[in-house]
Amino acid sequence: MDKPPVFTPDEIARFRTELAARREPGAYEPGRWSVSPLNRRTDVVGSLPPSVRLRDATLRSVETLPGVVASADAKEAFLRRLVASGVPEVVTAGLGGREATALKAEVELVKGENAECRIVCPLMRSPEDIDRAAAAGYDAVQVWVQGFGETALIYQAPVYAQAWRGEEWRTDTTPRDRSAVLTRAARLISYARERGLDVVVPLLMVSYATEETHAESVTVLAEAGATELTLFDGPGAMSPEAYGHLVRLTRTLAPGVEVGLHPHNTFGLAVGCAVAAVRAGATAVELSVNGYCGGPGNADLAATALAFEALYGVHTGIRTERLTELARTAEALTGYHPAWNHPVTGTHAFCWGGMDLITQETEVDPLLHNCLEPTLVGNERTVPFTPDSGPYTLADKLARAGVELTHAEVDQVLVRARESMAERGRLLTDEELVELASGVRSGS
Repeated sequence: MDKPPVFTPDEIARFRTELAARREPGAYEPGRWSVSPLNRRTDVVGSLPPSVRLRDATLRSVETLPGVVASADAKEAFLRRLVASGVPEVVTAGLGGREATALKAEVELVKGENAECRIVCPLMRSPEDIDRAAAAGYDAVQVWVQGFGETALIYQAPVYAQAWRGEEWRTDTTPRDRSAVLTRAARLISYARERGLDVVVPLLMVSYATEETHAESVTVLAEAGATELTLFDGPGAMSPEAYGHLVRLTRTLAPGVEVGLHPHNTFGLAVGCAVAAVRAGATAVELSVNGYCGGPGNADLAATALAFEALYGVHTGIRTERLTELARTAEALTGYHPAWNHPVTGTHAFCWGGMDLITQETEVDPLLHNCLEPTLVGNERTVPFTPDSGPYTLADKLARAGVELTHAEVDQVLVRARESMAERGRLLTDEELVELASGVRSGS
């Protein structure tokens, strides 16, 4: 049926003129996004760089998800899609007792998909680990540095195995202070640089760092040859402002070393922490697809990429149209399904309900309630039929299903649909709406 027009062509033209007056190029890109022009003003949001490097650590993070036992084939399929999405750096699951052939195959897979993608091997604990990573062809390694002195012993896995066997794990070389922890890390960093590897150094538990202890760590690790100092906050106890402060301090102490961060999402601020840190001078953000990690998770790849691209105009190089497919692949890999309204890639991230005033606004401008165009991220706009839905929404849904009704028939279906939902205590499926429409058309 031809829906009765609500607004005249002149009114719609005036609506669009008013909207255009509120938008500015960059903040508004037709078919991509429409965000506040205030996001692009340096006097409002500060100065951000033209680009940022996103480093995906999903494969390592998956190892910390309880109950996930993914096959090698599933991980390989995921890795292919991940690299194809345009991420410039990938952190793998690490050595993990794997054979040299498996490590080399992983590197070859990444380089075969994108020769420019940097591949990073985490959790280097010894010169032998570094030798294995170098032999496999990794571009960089991570030498993790705990944020404490003697308390760092809590995070040394071998002590638990030895203690369980009744063995004495304490030796003359057991680190008992911060200096000993840093000295051990510095040796590994220097050795990795001698092997021709970049060294990304995660500084763990930075929410416990004081300015004095952080300065000591940065000085020692930078002098050892660290390529990047990455601020890891395992508890997620750093605010965006605190992250920004620590980044500025790090850059002042080690101006020749890149600064990155690995924020956790304890307070739902992981993306905000990433933005604040990059504004302060960080050049790399470590994150994961769907925010996967133990506990509250990491910053989400899709949400972080779009925040930088759409809100602030910072280039990430991510092929955004592949993000939703990548998110679904990660769900299949892990069995962990994010919320329906998960930012950017959620199944209903682009659903604003079924009221006529919501469903019909897209005919005036599709970027009114959805500041992102769903196809930009490979997602889709969804429109449910709800008790608040009116005849325009119903007519549109039936038309998409190939059902054409008269004006009076739409009114009849609308009444029956609302009665049916009240009786069933749930929304109707599109198939059930079509069935109701068929009943009205047949007079039954």
